[in-house]
Amino acid sequence: MSATMTCVAIECATREDDPRTVDREILFEKSNGTLGVQNGIDSQISDSAATLVKRNLSIRRKENAENNVKAESQPAAEAQTHTYSEQSAAQVNGINGVTIKRQSALFLQAVRQKYVLVTDHIVPAVQHDGEILVKVDAVGLNPIDWKAPAFNFGIPSLPWIFGRDLAGVVVQTAPNSRIKKGDLVAVPSTDYRDIRKAAFQEYAIATHYNAVRIPPTTSIHSGVSLGVAFVASALALGICFGLDFDLSKDAPGPNLPQIISQIDQEQIPADVREECFSSADESRRIKRGDWIAIWGASTTTGYVTIQLAKLCGLRVVAVADVARHGAKLHEAGADILVDRLDTNRAVEIIRGVTQGRLRYAIDIVGRDTAAILQQALYIDDSSETSTHLLGLTGLPKERDPRIRYHTVPIKMFHSSPAVGEGLVTWLERLLETQKLVPPEVVVRRDGGLADINDALEVLRSGAVSGKRLVVDLRKNTEIAAN
Repeated sequence: MSATMTCVAIECATREDDPRTVDREILFEKSNGTLGVQNGIDSQISDSAATLVKRNLSIRRKENAENNVKAESQPAAEAQTHTYSEQSAAQVNGINGVTIKRQSALFLQAVRQKYVLVTDHIVPAVQHDGEILVKVDAVGLNPIDWKAPAFNFGIPSLPWIFGRDLAGVVVQTAPNSRIKKGDLVAVPSTDYRDIRKAAFQEYAIATHYNAVRIPPTTSIHSGVSLGVAFVASALALGICFGLDFDLSKDAPGPNLPQIISQIDQEQIPADVREECFSSADESRRIKRGDWIAIWGASTTTGYVTIQLAKLCGLRVVAVADVARHGAKLHEAGADILVDRLDTNRAVEIIRGVTQGRLRYAIDIVGRDTAAILQQALYIDDSSETSTHLLGLTGLPKERDPRIRYHTVPIKMFHSSPAVGEGLVTWLERLLETQKLVPPEVVVRRDGGLADINDALEVLRSGAVSGKRLVVDLRKNTEIAAN
């Protein structure tokens, strides 16, 4: 954007195909007073969108009265809208009580480009009592943060803010919320269609049932390292495979199949409804003593999955680069370590160790390795038993009709308060009792948001394999105070 443009963040009309999601764009006021939309090209916008811009520009006009920008009155928007008005804009107490309405944020403006730092983005607003506002002090980087821009997927609109794992201090909450002002929390931001909840900004919105209170025994960096990895692991085991986390004697967790059974089916997003009820039949659920194979066990999700599986009495085959990660995976509780470098031999070992009876497997690497792992599964032509393969990043092209294939219903974490709160309160207990060991972290402390592009290049290179890369956004004075 040129220096003559005034940026205003708004949320545009609700999409017809999904009433729960909102398309957002960055609209700007040109130096000549006309209105346009920045989505790769400049264009005139509709009357309804102009009305929203008019409301939001009132904030900027009062802060910069010298611009003397005039806008004609427009008809009210007919579609359902969510706007950041002057009345609803978040009031954040900054240094010495100064109210902060603007923040820095990292935007993706075009596919296959680096993120761009914007310093006057509006602070997102709390819209209902279930939401909290968090001052983001640390972000955990995930492969999706560089893969989405590079391969053009998971991008709701452009420009857009990304980031799935954040941690920081709560600065605004409802009086009766389980989360209190001043709490240090970690937030797995799975609701990526809501730009207010993205991690790559100084302040972010979360729901109280998606926020994990970080105990004093856990650092902010370790707390933010778990996030989405824990959610994906718990949903894979608990919903897709039907594992009852109450089996964990040391730190009992939620029985997700039971929670799901009590939710009105119409309240479950249609695209994950079938997956959510895939473990309704108790005979098909994974149970204490069953084998589970994890390909990509050295990833954060794999590392967490090993620990959750062992807490509930499962036997775990961990497939990874054993020379590099074997010691860590052994400490996490893996029963058998299998080296991934010789894939044919890996399949033979898995089949031998499990005596050809492996019925549950998770692949965290990709479609090709999912196809390899599929070869190690037990196949039964009868309907008395079932075999299950979950692909976190892809499933085999060629599928066997005797195998049940799964994908993680990640949106259940943010769309269902019962599921979300069940998982975050369990994670709180796991951290408090130290029954879940966070992954090793590599912390980058200099550069803040501006350092994220370089940090993502490090992540992309594989230099931090088996570790979590965390960017600390706090200023040196804040770190010293803590």
